[in-house]
Amino acid sequence: MVFAAIQNTGTGSVASPPRHPQDLRADIERLRRERNAVILAHYYQDDAIQDVADFIGDSLELARKAASTDADVIVFCGVHFMAETAKILNPTKTVLLPDLAAGCSLADACPADAFAAFRAEHPEHIAVSYINCSAAVKAHSDLICTSSNAVDLVKQLPADRPILFGPDENLGRWVQAQSGRELTLWPGSCQVHVAFSEQALLQLKLEHPEAEVLAHPECQQHLLDLADFIGSTSKLLHRAEASPAQSFIVLTEPGILHQMRLKVPGKPFFEVPGADGCSCNACPYMRLNTLEKLWLCLRDMAPAIEMDEALRQRALAPIQRMLEMSR
Repeated sequence: MVFAAIQNTGTGSVASPPRHPQDLRADIERLRRERNAVILAHYYQDDAIQDVADFIGDSLELARKAASTDADVIVFCGVHFMAETAKILNPTKTVLLPDLAAGCSLADACPADAFAAFRAEHPEHIAVSYINCSAAVKAHSDLICTSSNAVDLVKQLPADRPILFGPDENLGRWVQAQSGRELTLWPGSCQVHVAFSEQALLQLKLEHPEAEVLAHPECQQHLLDLADFIGSTSKLLHRAEASPAQSFIVLTEPGILHQMRLKVPGKPFFEVPGADGCSCNACPYMRLNTLEKLWLCLRDMAPAIEMDEALRQRALAPIQRMLEMSR
């Protein structure tokens, strides 16, 4: 993956962001219009960023939006693999990421050379990679999936072909159970979704016995066993809207609670802390993006994602396959 910071100083904008939040949001909107930009935000972003975004979604929804936008500039408020995916789908557009340090522990734990060696050990397998991986890993894959569509896509694959699945083994085990297909798993996990405290969850269930437990499939199995509903971030949000439950305990990054509370006002949502009560259930990479950094990247048109064209083409094929197969 290659990132390049492209400076554009002839904007006429003021040198520093407005201090008042309302003025900052107004200036972001002005810059968005001037640049013909679309602001995409993942559900795990800070509330303030979600509130100024043109579109909020999970990885599949954001990939679809990136593939269909007619904006000249895509500002991706998420992490680097998401911005990379937008660039893979839009090579002629400017794709900005407010903070280049917004990485992903799961993607970092799956180096492309190691994944290529893993695949070489299983040459007869179809390689299915979770979208939470680098462009270089995508280029070594046959099909990309998200937590929203992984089960459905795996079910569509030929029954006589074995399957590799990476880089999240917890998601892979859940997909295996839901699809009935045996998967050979890459041994990786998300640092946020393995941090939830089982003791804290049990205490919350004791205190709120009427609450429905919503969990992301990247969580560990012993936590999924305690959940009432398991699904991607968007499916958890839809479940909260449709459920007759009067309260919810949520096992995923707490950024989603902002949308849940907006969509389902009046019902309480409880986040599950990490072990020893730590706040490690919040993704430190997602939270690197701020309104000020969003304003700066629109002002300066930087940092911008750049990618080798040969790599982009190899990574594009399995993403297009995902979009074509997704229902």
